[in-house]
Amino acid sequence: MDIKFANMETNLNIVLVSPEIPHNTGAVGRLAVGLGCRLHLIRPLGFHLDDRSLLRAGLDYWEHLDILIHSSWDDFLQREKCPAHKMAFLSTHGHNSLYQCKFAPGDYLVFGSESSGLPKPFHEQYGSRMFRIPMPGPHARSINLANAVSIAVYEAYRQAYCPAS
Repeated sequence: MDIKFANMETNLNIVLVSPEIPHNTGAVGRLAVGLGCRLHLIRPLGFHLDDRSLLRAGLDYWEHLDILIHSSWDDFLQREKCPAHKMAFLSTHGHNSLYQCKFAPGDYLVFGSESSGLPKPFHEQYGSRMFRIPMPGPHARSINLANAVSIAVYEAYRQAYCPAS
């Protein structure tokens, strides 16, 4: 389902691989509704989809969420048929800054779990598409998943749908 904003269709995709904390996923779902993105959840999940924290964070937006649940990463790849160049993987171990990534309509932004990030095979297979959010603070290892998704998805939205000023 594509949602129109300002005479444009948005079809960005947020992909959470094995999310663990329900209120983070709820907040990401709320963000997805606000930007007209599809949310993909890749099992295993660290919570049930009827979890109270998930629904509380998503508020009354959850019923409007365009969401797909995939049993595995392979299931996601098979169902979506998404070429690697349309995916951006966000990781604290990314070699390139998020702001070096060129986003376009239909892209997929892929995030790992809160405790361990993206699995090691992702870094090996998709290393050239691995990006990080700059964190110049001397004590920062990572930021909250929902915050990271917000930063990255708004940057993708800005590039893909907002005319240069």
